[in-house]
Amino acid sequence: MRILLTTIAASALAACTASAQEAGVVRTPEGAILETSPDLHYAPGELTEAQLEASNADIFRQDSANVFRRFPRELTQQMVDFYVNALALRSLNPIQLTSTQQMILTGVGSGQVKLSAGQQGDRLYNLEGGYRGGTGIRFLLFRYPDADVVTQRFTEAGFDAPEFVRREDGLQQAMVRDPAGLDIVILVASGAQDHSDDGIGVGVGVSNLEESRAFYRDFVGLEELDPVEAPVMGLTLYPYRRGETLVMLYEVGEGLPADTGSSGIQYVVSDAAMAAARGAHRDITIENPLNRLAGFDLTTVWLNDPDGVTNYFAQVGPNSRTARGEN
Repeated sequence: MRILLTTIAASALAACTASAQEAGVVRTPEGAILETSPDLHYAPGELTEAQLEASNADIFRQDSANVFRRFPRELTQQMVDFYVNALALRSLNPIQLTSTQQMILTGVGSGQVKLSAGQQGDRLYNLEGGYRGGTGIRFLLFRYPDADVVTQRFTEAGFDAPEFVRREDGLQQAMVRDPAGLDIVILVASGAQDHSDDGIGVGVGVSNLEESRAFYRDFVGLEELDPVEAPVMGLTLYPYRRGETLVMLYEVGEGLPADTGSSGIQYVVSDAAMAAARGAHRDITIENPLNRLAGFDLTTVWLNDPDGVTNYFAQVGPNSRTARGEN
């Protein structure tokens, strides 16, 4: 179905946030206005040291993470064709963020890939060089049970057929790029669910592996798994799991271009204010301060990993679309 529709300086990011707050307006990259208020925060001294030192594993509420994928507006139709028709992700009802801006939603198991046209904001967009070209989210991974079906979907959607190679472990693997330049790894494995409903993998190039591992393990609260070799890509991956989602870190080194805007990670949680307090306790860079998205019963805080990748903690209220089961 077709539907229309390295490293970043912490001081610079903090300055951008401060300027937005002083101006009285904080917006998402899609242009939606966020309401900020001191009343959203825990009061000083209200949380114990043990609560602040803990990871955010105790506030996760969705058995997966969601991925934002942002791109130039003129590529909207191509991106929808790619994710909905070629990759065959489930098409969900879009979110009307503003009078001119939709968030196009696709389902991956219990999670989502959220397609957003436009690249507003003071973020960096540089996917040149592919998954080895710099820091940031550099590839997404999807799993399917049948290579022939995947190939047919790509060609029927007007894209080149993926070129699969057979790995030593017997799986078939191909790499393509979406229309806006993000590498996409396709794995074919017996027993995998179609439409990649087993979940999604998120490949993150990092400049300092130990700092990033500590961030995703000790602050975000993802489950740390053993490193795995990815010989076809020539990488050692360090996977961190939230249910169906794997965040896979790999070191690309310092001094390479950063991409902090093309993609981001969202966790659905029970207490966004707790995530904000824990982030402040650790001096983690704030992308967007604790806020409420007007009209959506959604409280969020946007925090950056050591290379500027947005980790977005979202608390949905009883009147949100998610709570009403409208996705």
